[in-house]
Amino acid sequence: MQQAAPFTSLPERARGVIPGGVNSGQRNVPGLTDLVITRAQGASFWDSDGRQYTDYHAAFGPPLLGHNDPDVVRAVAEAGGSLDLCGVGVTEGEVELAETLVELVPSMERVLLTSTGSEATFHALRVARAATGRRLVVKFQGCYHGWHDSVSLNVISAPDRVGHKDPISTGILPEVLDATLVLPFNDRDAVRAAFAEHGADIAAVILEPVPHNVGCLLPDQEFLVTLREECTRHGSVLVFDEVITGVRHGLGGWQEVAGIVPDLTTMGKAIANGYPIGAIGGRADLMDMFSSRPGAPVFFAGTYNGHPAVVAAALATLRKLRAEPVHEHVFRLGERVRTELPPVLASLGVPAVVTGYGSVFVTYFMDRLPHTYDDLLDNDTRMFVGYRRRMIDQGVFELPLNLKRSHFSYAHTDADVDRLIEVTEAAVRAQLADEGPLTDMDGTSTMGGATRC
Repeated sequence: MQQAAPFTSLPERARGVIPGGVNSGQRNVPGLTDLVITRAQGASFWDSDGRQYTDYHAAFGPPLLGHNDPDVVRAVAEAGGSLDLCGVGVTEGEVELAETLVELVPSMERVLLTSTGSEATFHALRVARAATGRRLVVKFQGCYHGWHDSVSLNVISAPDRVGHKDPISTGILPEVLDATLVLPFNDRDAVRAAFAEHGADIAAVILEPVPHNVGCLLPDQEFLVTLREECTRHGSVLVFDEVITGVRHGLGGWQEVAGIVPDLTTMGKAIANGYPIGAIGGRADLMDMFSSRPGAPVFFAGTYNGHPAVVAAALATLRKLRAEPVHEHVFRLGERVRTELPPVLASLGVPAVVTGYGSVFVTYFMDRLPHTYDDLLDNDTRMFVGYRRRMIDQGVFELPLNLKRSHFSYAHTDADVDRLIEVTEAAVRAQLADEGPLTDMDGTSTMGGATRC
């Protein structure tokens, strides 16, 4: 066995035994490669040097209640005192969680639990193909649906890759990529054209109803209506990937906000304040095709599905979201930033727009609100990444990767908003004054461009 070299720092030790030193590609952030996090609580985390950061990244958003919410932590500890993994039968918590999701989410008539959102979207596409006997899947430029091959393409694409297949990984079979149609988001005409040409072979349409993996592109209501109409007309399965929008934008997800009911819905760790859980739910006839029902044809399994600890976390999270004014609080903070930050940026003479929904906000450096992914190509990446790096130096953490959104949690306060606006102004002012090149920009602006093989 190879022995670890006597490195002197934890990041060096990590890079000696973990490829890149981190356990997810999106954690290896240029400029932060030596970051070691030692504690997280409420709206903050601390690094190994003892520095505190007000956290607006929040693991891409799932801890809506804040880090280490005491009610969630207590529920997990209590579950661990009586149950662990048995891998047979069902627990009372699993039943209660499924009943709660069916009650809250308009599309859910049946529910199955997974360990991740990626697994949930994988199963959604598998069952859609099984139910329809069709080959093609439609996704949209700028939407991310997890790591599996059918949807691992065209997320944050460079300008020359928009309109082409743009896989985020090598190792994907060409015929898998060829079975996915990529359309522009918010383009009703493109949807109608795709169904006119391929409708008899489209098994499913999957989308983030709000593409949050590129910040925040708010959907046209007419676009969502068109999706529902075309899927219904052609017998295709409409899948809302609500891994981000579910719970954070409302207990019923974006489908409740928009009044559009998909056939299947996928959810993720946000339902458990960040604990590793996912869910797929929807029409009973589709869900009953999974092999969790004896004799059904679509295989479904997972040793950790419904683990008592994460189920307890989800139940505690949903109870608190229903009992306390969480959404009222985070929506108000989000609205403060979207209202108060634009005039501050305007006073600096920098083209910028602040958009988002509810507790989500993002500042794009362009002269108009984006409506499509193509609009986002005008975002000033140097400014976007540069000002966020400067904010980190002041203890305010927004992820310094292009187009990434920020979030409020129940643990954030009005004082945090005041400080956020103050630090943002100072960071943008400093970035405007710095005409030198921004170093370490590789990997900050794309999630694509992998050579096809």
